[in-house]
Amino acid sequence: MSKKAAFIGLGVMGYPMAGFLAKAGYAVTVYNRTTSKAEAWVAEYGGAFAGTPREAAADADFVMTCVGNDDDLRSVVLGPDGAFAGMKAGALFVDHTTASAEVARELADVAGGNGIGFVDAPVSGGQAGAENGVLTVMCGGSDADFDRAKEPIDAYSRACMLMGGVGAGQLAKMVNQICIAGVVQGLSEGIHFAQKAGLDAEKVIEVISKGAAQSWQMENRYKTMIADEFDFGFAVDWMRKDLGICLDTAKGIGASLPNTALVDQYYSDVQAMGGGRMDTSSLIVRLRKLSEK
Repeated sequence: MSKKAAFIGLGVMGYPMAGFLAKAGYAVTVYNRTTSKAEAWVAEYGGAFAGTPREAAADADFVMTCVGNDDDLRSVVLGPDGAFAGMKAGALFVDHTTASAEVARELADVAGGNGIGFVDAPVSGGQAGAENGVLTVMCGGSDADFDRAKEPIDAYSRACMLMGGVGAGQLAKMVNQICIAGVVQGLSEGIHFAQKAGLDAEKVIEVISKGAAQSWQMENRYKTMIADEFDFGFAVDWMRKDLGICLDTAKGIGASLPNTALVDQYYSDVQAMGGGRMDTSSLIVRLRKLSEK
């Protein structure tokens, strides 16, 4: 018999991730605040949808969440209608939300008191990675819980690694976002410079992407950046949320992140220009705006 799973949060990431779980043979019950999206998921993949996280989690072997932030996570996990209230002892909770390490530890303590396993497992790869089932997953938890979590996570990932105890997955995701912020700013400046210098920016990127400057962002975003297209992918609003977590955590551990703080302010400029829902590669829009002055 297939194992039972619940998936809570059917956004641009969670919707396809839950779909891969169903395709892998899990009996999946979903929950989403907007019921119409849960109904659409069931129409596409089968399974069932529930009216509360508690109902979705009832009798599940695995409960996955992928929501917006710390408070969103608490709202679907805690309380009389939260997932923990419906989970059976021995079940495993896996959180794919990009959140703080503190909330991961807080919820892991509650889960442990209820006999529930806990793994924080933020993902990288964006909407395309979720839709193609090739996400990278950074996990925090015990060896035993990770070993159990890896089988369902494999349904929508191409890389999954245990980084340490609870919270380590979230800390590793912060490293991911810190690195991306710097790379996107550098790529934006490079393309902007090439265009201002009268070069064919596409040709420039095509050649330098075969050398030391190569990056995922360069390979996957340069054409849309040149074309001034930013209506897809990971939004600026969400990146600022993530960078805020990075910067707050850095203060607490005594880490210096000057470049990250600077790029965060650049993203705030993009928001002020009305670009909060644009893709994170929209940093180049700010440079174009500055050059008009």
